[in-house]
Amino acid sequence: MANRTYEVMYIADPETADETIAKLNEAVEKLVQTEGGSVVRTDDIGRKRMAYQINKKKEGYYVLFEIEGSGQEIAEIERRMRVNDAIIRYMTVRVDEDRKSAEQKRAKRENKANKRASFRKSGSRDETETANNAR
Repeated sequence: MANRTYEVMYIADPETADETIAKLNEAVEKLVQTEGGSVVRTDDIGRKRMAYQINKKKEGYYVLFEIEGSGQEIAEIERRMRVNDAIIRYMTVRVDEDRKSAEQKRAKRENKANKRASFRKSGSRDETETANNAR
């Protein structure tokens, strides 16, 4: 299968010890590597106020992983997060197609801008030549 890029974010209970969260992050990284994927980036965002209460808690500990893989490792990560009591919520989003389309739109926008700039340059020469000829 083709490698795909995923973002996995989980919110842990704010009362969970920092060592426990570090062990959980290491376990996720090891799991991804054993399943054949790779962790591109890990953002330990830390404790933040949540948008709404979950289990009567107003804060949560946020962690974001960017993972490249086939999708098998994602299924296993989600299964383990579902049974882990320290994790309040988790979400996985596939981002490779969105990034590809955003890159294409950006390239198209740059091409248009370059064409406009070259047109303006050539148009400005004609105006200066016409002004010089009029003298």
